[in-house]
Amino acid sequence: MSHIVPNAVVVRVPGKVNLQLSVGPKESDGYHGVVTVFQAISLFDDVTVSRADVDDGISIAISGDLAHGVPTDETNLAFIAAKLMCQAYDLPTDLVIDIKKSIPVAGGMAGGSADAAATILALDHLFTLGLAREDMHSIAAKIGSDVPFLLGGGTAVGRGHGDEVTSALSRGTYHWVLALSSVGLSTPAVFNEIDRLREGLDVAPPHANEYLLQALLTADAVAVGKALANDLQAAACSLRPALRLILDVGHEYGALGCIVSGSGPTVAFLVADEDAALDLTVALTSSGVIGTVTRASGPVPGARVIEVR
Repeated sequence: MSHIVPNAVVVRVPGKVNLQLSVGPKESDGYHGVVTVFQAISLFDDVTVSRADVDDGISIAISGDLAHGVPTDETNLAFIAAKLMCQAYDLPTDLVIDIKKSIPVAGGMAGGSADAAATILALDHLFTLGLAREDMHSIAAKIGSDVPFLLGGGTAVGRGHGDEVTSALSRGTYHWVLALSSVGLSTPAVFNEIDRLREGLDVAPPHANEYLLQALLTADAVAVGKALANDLQAAACSLRPALRLILDVGHEYGALGCIVSGSGPTVAFLVADEDAALDLTVALTSSGVIGTVTRASGPVPGARVIEVR
């Protein structure tokens, strides 16, 4: 029986929220050590990687409601992932990467990193490489701190620059309401702002919040809500003061916890159940302080192949 090589592979990949994001002092290399607790949630991009008819190199096409502002050149993280995979495993570069966007762009939900993770997995299947998880992780870690996590998904603790990922035990399902901004925030700008706000202060090395990890282990959503913490939140709010108004609406309507996701500007509200999610969605929509509101749940698995053709 002959071995059939696929022409296209479709990978579905989730976005994430940071339940904890603790940022250490700026290091000599210009980066910050972080400790973060990730949760993958049910907002997905679908990434299709296929062989092109002619070898014009790697090309990117973007579609979907949230396609606006996503680069289609070599700065796209999916392009970078494909280039690294081609170099590492001597793959042909006649590749077309079609990304259907449903994860916000520059929203602190790892939309670009998700697409990179999906591309790594898609190329592994497209060329039947049979890579070990560690091999995919080593490519992923070169691209950005969220990429290794989104290969596996679920709930995990990230250390170092966020790229040293270990799974965290988590029980239960968590319901999220997400307030999306039409204009993204630059991650480097937010880190520069946290450095400015901390000038002259002694900043302790970051560590994982054991109270949060215990709450996840016991499926205690109320305790998880109380433990949500993001060191970048003050910097994101400083650059985008309207975020404070959005956080206030969530508090007012009884969210279990409110947090700016990653470097923002997406604001994530943890709520008790689907009914509470619907109520808060209505309240946020009618408040006039936010454009788009969506709901999601987590944790969900990371990148996975959904079609081979």
